[in-house]
Amino acid sequence: MKSIKLILLSLVVSFVGCDDNDDDGRYADYEVATAITMTRAEFRESVSIDPPQAIDESGKIYAYNNFIFVNDNSRGIHVIDNSNPVSPQKISFLKIPGNVDISIKDDVLFADSVTDLVVFDISNIKAIKQTNRLENVFPGQIIWPFEADIVEGIDHYYYNTDQIIVGWDIKTERRLIEETPTDIFIDVALNDFNAVPESGGTGDGGSLARFKIVGDYLYAVDSHSINVFGIQDLNNPTDLDDVYAGFDIETIFNRGDQLFLGSRRGMYIYDIKIPETPTLISEFEHGTACDPVVVDGDHAFVTLRGGNNCGALESGLFIVDISDIENPILQKEYPMDEPYGLGIKDEKIFICDGDSGLKVYDKTDVDNLKLLNHFNDINTFDVVPLQNHLLMIGDGVLYQYTYEQNSISLLSEFSLN
Repeated sequence: MKSIKLILLSLVVSFVGCDDNDDDGRYADYEVATAITMTRAEFRESVSIDPPQAIDESGKIYAYNNFIFVNDNSRGIHVIDNSNPVSPQKISFLKIPGNVDISIKDDVLFADSVTDLVVFDISNIKAIKQTNRLENVFPGQIIWPFEADIVEGIDHYYYNTDQIIVGWDIKTERRLIEETPTDIFIDVALNDFNAVPESGGTGDGGSLARFKIVGDYLYAVDSHSINVFGIQDLNNPTDLDDVYAGFDIETIFNRGDQLFLGSRRGMYIYDIKIPETPTLISEFEHGTACDPVVVDGDHAFVTLRGGNNCGALESGLFIVDISDIENPILQKEYPMDEPYGLGIKDEKIFICDGDSGLKVYDKTDVDNLKLLNHFNDINTFDVVPLQNHLLMIGDGVLYQYTYEQNSISLLSEFSLN
């Protein structure tokens, strides 16, 4: 028996040794993205209101009255009844290919579907109806897999005008390093790939939002523009002139008559006193990183996430003094691990720090933030501070927290799977 064991061990060592020789540091694991496409005819007929289903990849969250809308990245929206925050209930799934954002006003829901704007009547939440679709109003919109190292087959789809990209299939593959280009820089031409010759009030989105309703206007950012829509007639929005805003625009936040845009290159501040034509006030450049922004008083709070093709190597929270709106100045920086969304309620700031969990700080003194809570061992992505409680989404799980004087506590945890 001992001799058999020795022979088997010898074979295992021999096999591992051969594998090491074959690899010899020449191979690496890559995240490879392959485009998921539809014909344009199929794409425009594919919206449906379906029964509840399991989530595939949780994205952003949006709250409206007693309902929560959770984006399923590039697939659509999960509609949840949150009348009882201790026990939320799924109602339906809005299948919207290529969807990443929504915004709601007076029971009318606006959603992007890659290049198109889709309008829904949600006055009867159990019988949602599509009422309109504006085609090709987001010509610069493309769902881009920034988390991927390699993007394959894009040239084929770029020249096939009958196809539209509605998502990506991402898998880990081991490849020879010297034969694997990983430069997936996306220029303006590629951004234009998908182009072709209580009842009422508005809801609350998180800092990762690309949609924002202000009065009778909907502002929607794509990678380099502010798309402006007049929504005086909610079910028949008017596509107004786009405003060029730069490159790599990612998020939008509103305060009064100002818009704050987060991009991979900086924060841009726009004046919307004339709502049809946002005009640039100033900008704050921070290098290259993925970031959203929220504003409170004289300060803008910006999370920067390095790595994953975001450009920067380090991640952190930047606090920018905007007391002089025409001259924003960096006041303080705090290190973070992999921050995504953030939110503010009174003197608390909530930061989704990826796999490092949800962090809650007292921001009374922005030069000396004090950690109040750290909910670790959970994945965190987007957060929405409501009047009475906090919503947070991460890895297909909806968390709700109650506010306390110097902390927050978990109210409920609801899996969308």
